Amino acid sequence: MSQHVVPQKVYLLVFATLLCMTLITVDVAFYNFGWINIYIALLIATFKATIVVMYFMHVKYSPKLTWAFALAGIFWLIILMTLLLSDYFTR
Repeated sequence: MSQHVVPQKVYLLVFATLLCMTLITVDVAFYNFGWINIYIALLIATFKATIVVMYFMHVKYSPKLTWAFALAGIFWLIILMTLLLSDYFTR
């Protein structure tokens, strides 16, 4: 099995993107958008988590089986969040 070699430029670009997104997160936290604040924060966090999984965990360059397990984890998270929120909203 051959390994995919990622150039250092890609890692630096990903690092810069994560730093920019962190600064955007901090900047957005100081504004009051009402009920939309949590969704903005979750959107930014989801984007940052996707970048980390794709590049630092090398899912982008992995075979389809790795993609299947990564998506299965996301699907399981959605199931757990649905059950949690259904319990929370019925109390």
